[in-house]
Amino acid sequence: MEDQLLASIAYILPAAVTGYVTYYMFKSYLFQQNSDKKLQLLSEKKKDSLPIKLQAYERMLLFCERIHPSKMVMRIQPVSQKSSDYVSLLILTIEQEFEHNLVQQLYISDEAWNGVVKAKNIVENKLQQIAKTTDSSNDFQELILKEFSNNSSPTEIAIAILKNDVKKLIS
Repeated sequence: MEDQLLASIAYILPAAVTGYVTYYMFKSYLFQQNSDKKLQLLSEKKKDSLPIKLQAYERMLLFCERIHPSKMVMRIQPVSQKSSDYVSLLILTIEQEFEHNLVQQLYISDEAWNGVVKAKNIVENKLQQIAKTTDSSNDFQELILKEFSNNSSPTEIAIAILKNDVKKLIS
């Protein structure tokens, strides 16, 4: 009886060890396959979303270029001789363009979005400040061109943030 028990253990023990090793290896193989599939799906998802993100960055860069004060006063002509009317028109233009691009915040980083919003607000405030110093829209245009030809515009800072984010996306 004792011999039969030892013989049974001699057969069962190697089978159990082989079964355990097989189970462990199969489990590791399935885990690796699952990880590979997740990585592949993530890669495909990123590949699909990259063009959308790049387009959002392009649109926000274009927005920043369009609200650059020097470029705005060259592109948008005054509706009257009063600087207050002209500033109202410029700010209305900025707000309309901003609303048109509002959804882009879904696709760009928080830092980039905050940079764009800050640039917009600073430009609007600066336009209002300069408008208070003159009554003539022609004088206002000249002051804007002088102010922003010597100093960097907040839109240039926002553009630098956008470009930096795009470099991170592409790399």
